[in-house]
Amino acid sequence: MSGRDGGRGGRGGGRGRGRGGISAGWRPVSEADRISIAERLEQFKASDEKELTFEAGLSNHDRAVVHDFCKKMGFKSKSFGKGDARRVTVSKPSAGQGKGQSTTTCLSFSAEAQDAIVDLFCRFLPSENELQGKETVTQPCDNAVPKPRRARTTGRNALSFTPTEISRQVSEMASRLKNSPALQQIAKNRSKLPIASFQDGITSAVENNQVVLIAGETGCGKTTQVPQYILNHMWQQGKPCRIVCTQPRRISATSVAERIATELGEQIGDTVGYQIRLESKGGKHSSLMFCTNGVVLRKIVGAGGNSKEQSGDDGSWDDTSGLDATHIIVDEIHERDRNADFLLIVLRDLLPTRPDLRLILMSATLDADLFSSYFSGCPIVRVPGFTYPVRTFYLEDVLTVTGSGSDSNNSQGGPVLSKEDAEIMDEAISSAWLDDDFDLLLQLLTDDPSSRICDYQHPLTGATALMVAAGKGRTEDVQLLLSLGADRSLVSDDGATALDWANRAGHEEVADLLNSFQGEKMMTSDEEAEMLRKYQASVDQEEIDVRLIQRLLVNVCKGSIEELDSSQNGAVLIFLPGWEDIMRCRECLQASPVFGNHSQFLLLPLHSMVPAQEQRKVFQRPPLGIRKIVLATNIAESAITIDDVVYVIDTGRIKEKSYDPYSNVSTLQTAWISKASSKQREGRAGRCRPGICYHLFSRTRAAALPDFQLPEIKRTPLEELCLQVKLLDPDGEIASFISKAIAPPLDLAVRNAILLLQDLGALTPDEKLTELGKQLGSLPAHPSTSKMLLLGILLNCLDPALTVACAAGYREPFVLPMLPDQKKRAQQARHELAASYGGYSDHLAVIAAYDGWEAAKVKGQEARFCAQYFISGGIMTMLAGMRRQLQNELAQKGFIPKGAHPCSLNARDPGIVRAVLAAGMYPMVGVLLPRLPNGQKAVIRTSRGEKVRIHPHSENFKLNRTISQGKSSSNDLLLVFDEVTRGEAQVYIKNCTLLKPHPIIFVASEMVVAPLDPSEEVPVDMEEDEDEVLLDSEDEDDPKPRPGPDTARRRQAECMAAPDKGVAVVIDRWLRFTATAVEAAQFYCLRERLNAAVSFKIKYPREKLPPELAASVYTIACILSFDNMINLEPVAPSRPSSALGPGTASRMDSQAWFQGGQGQQSNGGNRKEKKTGVASENDKVVGKPAVSRVFHAQNRVVQSERILAPVEDYGRILKEFLLACT
Repeated sequence: MSGRDGGRGGRGGGRGRGRGGISAGWRPVSEADRISIAERLEQFKASDEKELTFEAGLSNHDRAVVHDFCKKMGFKSKSFGKGDARRVTVSKPSAGQGKGQSTTTCLSFSAEAQDAIVDLFCRFLPSENELQGKETVTQPCDNAVPKPRRARTTGRNALSFTPTEISRQVSEMASRLKNSPALQQIAKNRSKLPIASFQDGITSAVENNQVVLIAGETGCGKTTQVPQYILNHMWQQGKPCRIVCTQPRRISATSVAERIATELGEQIGDTVGYQIRLESKGGKHSSLMFCTNGVVLRKIVGAGGNSKEQSGDDGSWDDTSGLDATHIIVDEIHERDRNADFLLIVLRDLLPTRPDLRLILMSATLDADLFSSYFSGCPIVRVPGFTYPVRTFYLEDVLTVTGSGSDSNNSQGGPVLSKEDAEIMDEAISSAWLDDDFDLLLQLLTDDPSSRICDYQHPLTGATALMVAAGKGRTEDVQLLLSLGADRSLVSDDGATALDWANRAGHEEVADLLNSFQGEKMMTSDEEAEMLRKYQASVDQEEIDVRLIQRLLVNVCKGSIEELDSSQNGAVLIFLPGWEDIMRCRECLQASPVFGNHSQFLLLPLHSMVPAQEQRKVFQRPPLGIRKIVLATNIAESAITIDDVVYVIDTGRIKEKSYDPYSNVSTLQTAWISKASSKQREGRAGRCRPGICYHLFSRTRAAALPDFQLPEIKRTPLEELCLQVKLLDPDGEIASFISKAIAPPLDLAVRNAILLLQDLGALTPDEKLTELGKQLGSLPAHPSTSKMLLLGILLNCLDPALTVACAAGYREPFVLPMLPDQKKRAQQARHELAASYGGYSDHLAVIAAYDGWEAAKVKGQEARFCAQYFISGGIMTMLAGMRRQLQNELAQKGFIPKGAHPCSLNARDPGIVRAVLAAGMYPMVGVLLPRLPNGQKAVIRTSRGEKVRIHPHSENFKLNRTISQGKSSSNDLLLVFDEVTRGEAQVYIKNCTLLKPHPIIFVASEMVVAPLDPSEEVPVDMEEDEDEVLLDSEDEDDPKPRPGPDTARRRQAECMAAPDKGVAVVIDRWLRFTATAVEAAQFYCLRERLNAAVSFKIKYPREKLPPELAASVYTIACILSFDNMINLEPVAPSRPSSALGPGTASRMDSQAWFQGGQGQQSNGGNRKEKKTGVASENDKVVGKPAVSRVFHAQNRVVQSERILAPVEDYGRILKEFLLACT
């Protein structure tokens, strides 16, 4: 690695971007050294080692890169030692919980909330079952049985087609072909596809084998032709069939279905249909049905669970009620989508029970043997692809032809010249062009004939000395510049080279000189390496160089690199990592005088954020004389085909979701692609004629790329898949099922998912599926999100929950403009939206944006609203459809009545909305740490002890400044957030919501009451009886005396000796609060009853809550409304009059909100019932209240030593308190 060639770049050896420091991407560390560091850290990540120490002698810059990589990978790193002995030690995060709060917050109830609580417990004292921690699911008043679902009527089914109907279909197809020249041309083109000669072999293999793998090169035609081959084969025999084809992406499913319908001469929705989320064409009458992997998986799992529940004998199940398929085609399996990998497990287990079912796997030729061996060596049909020759270039080549690797100005690194010298060069070039005064320019060339002068480009025009001399017809000066090594290939900002400048001015002699000059020579490997080094030192290697892309495009579109006929305007496909990079590149090109010309260039982004109708434009040929440039993510690698692409520009990057089971953190980061992806991207260029692929990474980097991308199932959280396993096979073990995957995830990742599902109440401690788990798994959302919906129903706050749930499942609707002034306006617009709902929340901004859009849409002003608030109308339309789908699902299950806005009377109450959001995010909660002196940025500590900052795009970015200017302190503030993102130099939370502790008390998994004085604390064995003491045997030399059982019982009694005695309330073993004994008892009983309400509504979704539960839920809503308000401003804002309805005095008369008719208060999905118990013999398993689990937990020990108050004390304290009140 680089030696000690740099001083210490600031505190910590220049870790990231700090005071006087630079980001790791700009560090002068060679690419080979960066690759070596990354490989060592990847090896460390895959090993069982806990610590890695790099050798001594690393430079300050090397260590900075190590620290940067560690941040992105979730490792802890620290430098130690001095001078040449300084080293970096890397360690993995501890699996344990983080430390508790540094400050203790006092929990209390407002006077209004306390009035509601007293009224509740005066009418409904805790029952004996509640005091003993037993499950108390009350039967419905009328003992009604849930209403059975009406049987669905059946229509035409492709599987029931008679031979006569099939014959008629075949005749109609033949007639259309005979009478349509367009279809005849299509048929002619189909016959030329590489896969055409394999048609008989494929149909024969499918008929004789239950599983067949078709490994075809990109472009061979397998995706569009194999389904038609099977359909024709079956219909020629007079046999009905229904072929379900899966695709990893929505755009793939729709575009392929539409293409096949066109080839058959039909409208989409007849013989060929598709079904994706929120959109479908066709139905059971369609013989070819295209779906996403998720849709097919949900159908099979739903059918499997139903048949399992109905049969209940041998554990076998089938999918007939879900898919009605004779053939299942799983396409693009090489992409290793998590749903596809999981689907393969399910299908492999299903095949023995469905000998009539045929499974066809289709993949690129990549790793075909792996999939074949997974299905017991199934036959492989290998189909070669036909692509025209593709010439491949790498970064070294691109730098040569664009001049970006020379000592000239660089778009990102700035001029190599000093600021003063650059200003002199600017003046010299301007004087030469505007005034024909070349004296200063020639003098500078004489004094310094290096390329940094010859190839210097004016910052406003991009003009060089050679361009100016050529444009002025100064032949001798041009000859001098060429002899000095001036670069002819450089282009000005209008895309013109020096030759273009000469031709435009009509200087033929100069043009001939430029054409004939042979000053260019092949670069030696040393020169190439030096050029690459200079370029990499002048740019941020962690960012996409959009200016380099622009310069390369100029060369591509002018035909100065390739020898292809530039009159054939082949499309250009540019692979970029994500949406922000696409927009940044698009803005750069649109600002160019060349590519901003819409009469010559058509810029089309291709991303899932782009509406479907806009996505379809990339498949259409542009008008004559216009070149199409597509800016795409990896969606264009293999999932779709743009058949007129000739040029590919590959940045070599991808946005990749990763998951670290050790820290239990998910991140979305830019990563390098694999060799397989690189090959796929190259293949996109040779579809219609010989093409060219430009990789914007070096040959060294290309050699170091991994062979394949890590399968998604190994880099994402697994809660949804684990819940699907239990729905599919309630009696099976989750870990055992998932271990059957082609590439199973880490056991720790599975355990983390199971623990979260147990915390949600979806699973019991022994992994039994609860009734709540069935409901959470049946909704098309993450289990945590589904539970948020249920709590939203229970608290009459469903509308905001629906919006946040859909935005979390899709994406938030805000557009990120590129221009500085627009960015500021967009941030202000977002702030305005959040403030209208109480502020200090990114989620509230999304809720307000949707509500505002919906209101504007009624008036026909949605476009104006979107423009004013920088919102994507396409995303809003998608969210609206997703909301309808979720709402219909809930209505069908009986949780809510049908209507436009059911269960949403409290949708504008900020305190209740924040509580519902907390239910959806928990346990992603952080404590806002006290503001340090001169500290401007807020610091959050998570449950794992990790310190994170708030992302600059967040509504809460300036939270510290707001607190310092207001009347509140940070001691009583928490934040809930979506996920942790590791950025360039910091660990961030982006979408977060500020709230008070009260909602966390209700949604948390565990609640423990302990003495305030730490000296009174003693350890308690959670596995033994509550009154027994756990003696710590881990440290035999510990001289600290341990109290005996009698002392423990006495101290337990003292902990709750009187209602006003101060106690510590510890939530989930890390959040510590202070409260009085009676307040702790009140929280405990309210938690129990809210969980009982959840359990009741899960079992009886269409029934009213019993009076004591309805009153308890209402009281909790009052507490959240009164005590969860955020007020950081010097002047308190007025409460919305429509928040909770009537005033405090009359609120208890409004309990009909929670006790009302069908579904009005429905089951709440709060997370408190996270710990589950065993149901009675006659009942199905239902989630048990969480607090009870705290005192009867198995295999868990409280982290810090503390006394646990006996459950009976809560009831005694409450009775004493109520007696005093009356």
